[in-house]
Amino acid sequence: MSDQEPLPVASRQIDPGATRTTPWWVSALVITGALLNAAGAVLSIVHPAMLVSPHAEINEAVHVYAGYVFSRDMAIGIFLTVLLLSGARRTLGNLMMLVALIQFLDTAVDCAEGRWPVAAGVLIFGILYLIGAARLSGHPFWRPEAWKQ
Repeated sequence: MSDQEPLPVASRQIDPGATRTTPWWVSALVITGALLNAAGAVLSIVHPAMLVSPHAEINEAVHVYAGYVFSRDMAIGIFLTVLLLSGARRTLGNLMMLVALIQFLDTAVDCAEGRWPVAAGVLIFGILYLIGAARLSGHPFWRPEAWKQ
């Protein structure tokens, strides 16, 4: 083969998700998640008392952790939006898996602290994100195909 001949079709790397569009419900879910994360980030800085029980003292430690919540939630909200707008389906699916894991861990914390109504909503949101991530990758997360090209 000379340098100008094209590669055989079998040796080309083609991303099957590159030409597919993101389903509308996944886009809506990602936008909702990005907005909720951004709102949570702003609330943690503006009104950190919302992060603790009504009778808890707001001290320097609460402000430090509120800053960490701000950083985490704002980064996730921004990155979800950027990946959705850029059409990076595989990376968006992987980030959605991370967000789902965060939601499941938050659910465990909410259950341990007896915040049952909040726990139910957070759990449902995590499950929806897991389903959306599976839809973007074409495979459930426990299958190796969901992680490999």
